[in-house]
Amino acid sequence: MALDTETLAQLKGKLLEEKTRLESELGRFADSTGTAGSYETRIEDMGTGPDENASEVEEYVDNLGLEQNLEAQLKDALDALAKMDAGTYGICEETGKEIALDRLMAYPAARTAL
Repeated sequence: MALDTETLAQLKGKLLEEKTRLESELGRFADSTGTAGSYETRIEDMGTGPDENASEVEEYVDNLGLEQNLEAQLKDALDALAKMDAGTYGICEETGKEIALDRLMAYPAARTAL
């Protein structure tokens, strides 16, 4: 079952929306490194007192974990878009079989059929 042009366009639209959403989320607390999908968490300057410094570090650590999660999702979306351009979208990376359309509709950046 090859994906028809209309379905591919619909999935591409979903991926582009997700890419925009993820980049917006990342932009709230991180700066792009200039490499597609790569961000660096900013450390906010809350003050010079020990309490402010502790808060800065705590927020930075929390944002690092969030950055890694969002970057992973963004990488999946970017990889899926690249696969569309290469004509290899919708193929399971583990088995080489087609990924079910229901799975792709639920998660267009799916890498596997599982």
